Order: sequence, then C-alpha cells, then structure tokens
Amino acid sequence: MRFDIEKSKFVFRVHALKRMSERGFSPKEIRAALVVATVTEDYPNDTPYPSALMLGWISQRPVHVVIARNEADQECIIIIANEPDSVKWQAGYTRRKP
Repeated sequence: MRFDIEKSKFVFRVHALKRMSERGFSPKEIRAALVVATVTEDYPNDTPYPSALMLGWISQRPVHVVIARNEADQECIIIIANEPDSVKWQAGYTRRKP
C-alpha cells in the first residue's frame, strides 16, 4: 500500500503542538502545507515508523515538518514543525549548508 499523505489521519505529538504554537503555526496550516510539500530528507530506517523531513509553505513562509509515516494505519504523525534557519540551509531550504 502506498502512503498517501492527503488521505492520512494527521496525528500531532504534544511536543509538536507546543512548538507550533510558539512559532505561530496552526495544525490546519501544517496539514495544508504537507499536502503539497516535498520530501527534503527521507529516513526510511527510522523506528518505529519511517520518517521524513518535508518542506512546505504557509503563505510565503517556509516550514520544515518532520513526519513519521504509519502506513498500516494510514497515519501521518507530526513530530515537529519549524521555520528553516537560513544559516543552516541553502537558498530554497532543500539542502543543508556544508
């Protein structure tokens, strides 16, 4: 079965919700950003579920979201969401600076 983020149930970890609130991101905005986001880094061997760093946009604001993919239950688990730091990321926020 292919993981379809758009049809997934979104599960927000408490830590993610706290940090999102501090950074001005709502769950609705994160969900909308993830539906059209791109995978920046993939971590297929993470446990208990494969995870990924996703790049999405909320208006003109970039957002990196780490998700875990529970494919068996079709859940997209939101681990953390933050605005990428331009000191650590190249322009476009898809590649880390060396």
